[in-house]
Amino acid sequence: MNRFSRMPFFVQLMLVAGAAMMVPAIYGLVIRQHDDARAFFYAGVLLMSLAGMIAIARARPEATADRDTRRDRDREGRNQLMTLLLTYTVLPVFLAVPFAEATQNTTFFNAYFEMVSSLTTTGATLFDDPERLSRTVHLWRALVGWLGGLFAWVTAIAVLAPLNLGGFEVLSARQVGQGSSSATQIIRVAAGPERLARYTARLFPIYLGLTVGLWFALAMVGGAPYVALCHAMSVLATSGISPVGGLTGSSAGILGEGLVFAFLFLALSRKTFSVDDVRKDALPLYRDPEMKIGLVLLVVLPTLLFIRHWGGALEVERVWDVPAALSSLWGGIFMVMSFLTTAGFESASWEEARMWSGLQAPGVLLLGLAIFGGGVATTAGGVKLLRLYALVRHGEREIEKMISPNSVGGAGALARRIRRQGAYVAWVYFMFFAFTIAAVMMILSLFGIHFEEAAVYTVAALTTTGPLVHVAAEVPYSFADLGTWPKAVLAATMVLGRLELLAMIALINPDFWRR
Repeated sequence: MNRFSRMPFFVQLMLVAGAAMMVPAIYGLVIRQHDDARAFFYAGVLLMSLAGMIAIARARPEATADRDTRRDRDREGRNQLMTLLLTYTVLPVFLAVPFAEATQNTTFFNAYFEMVSSLTTTGATLFDDPERLSRTVHLWRALVGWLGGLFAWVTAIAVLAPLNLGGFEVLSARQVGQGSSSATQIIRVAAGPERLARYTARLFPIYLGLTVGLWFALAMVGGAPYVALCHAMSVLATSGISPVGGLTGSSAGILGEGLVFAFLFLALSRKTFSVDDVRKDALPLYRDPEMKIGLVLLVVLPTLLFIRHWGGALEVERVWDVPAALSSLWGGIFMVMSFLTTAGFESASWEEARMWSGLQAPGVLLLGLAIFGGGVATTAGGVKLLRLYALVRHGEREIEKMISPNSVGGAGALARRIRRQGAYVAWVYFMFFAFTIAAVMMILSLFGIHFEEAAVYTVAALTTTGPLVHVAAEVPYSFADLGTWPKAVLAATMVLGRLELLAMIALINPDFWRR
């Protein structure tokens, strides 16, 4: 284990990816899809062999390794961010090999797009008909998405938090990319691969246990075991990947949707699972800013949707259908949670609510929820609730100062820091996010994509909410209708959305590259 933790982090990921390919290989063998099983087995063996040879070539005596590690401490943050960028851009090349070999009726670039989408937990797919892919390939997509969710959890705590990135800058008074004194001390004591290995060992049992628990629960309420497993992995990773076209194609019913809804709470706040926040002044879960603003959205928005559908139903039928009304209310609650956490699962009651009221689904609302995103250091994408909370608190304070100019804002040092420095950094991030949306939309427009369509594709990719393209507009869109270059632009946008803009800005900052 010590030798493994001392390997370059990208080599570790190659070994993990090669070992993960054995899972669909074994499953394909069990269900007698031998061609698919061979594709994954051979690709896994080749990838692990390549990673092993690289590890042997880079092996150094322990004394030399310790000396080089101490010398590279100042470059630790830069190296880790570069590794994250390589992971989301280069590793999908290896992951796409068995996908392309098993599918055979698609190009390698399409397979690469699928793996980028899965690894970034976006869930965008070029295969709208699930029957085009075998069960083995569907399992591979869900597994890659699940591993991508674990990777996002671990790197947020082990890499982004020490560098004061990924949303943690809202709570800190230090400069973005600089990190706190305790985090700097951690970096000096432990090298990046060792720190990542340690946090992986602490988070993986939690992540695996939650996935297995949801899998069994979905199977108990009537879901097929294979479909339940894929959905359980997709829920924990908030990837929205499904082998049957979503929850509407599952036999788990409304009980399955209730279980998914409960587990999506994990993506609202890092405090539901975090192992890194040991400060004495750390707030409990019920007082956590992310959880509070998430619950407010879960109460207010479904209520407004219910009133909207109720008004439309009364205009059409002049009679209030109680079962349809309750179904509409549940559909609104589930959809708000699903798209706020950027999972993108659609409730069966959502379509029933539209049919009951005769109104179109409010796609702009879903776009806004995806932009808001979930909690910091979770698998959710978007701007993140902590940044939204900082902007809300700053707005409240400004209104108070307009009413009472001599008033003094209280609630402690942490609240003041969030209202001032936190709100400033959150606004800067929000502006970069908005400019990125505009830039990607302009690039897509050069390929003949219309404004509304470009907006939906861009927000879906940047917020890592791939299923958004099917429900945000009156007519469902499809990634398969795009050309090669628009797909390449959206694949890069997925990577940018998962890495977060401040991390990319830190990489191009000249001061970050100085010793």
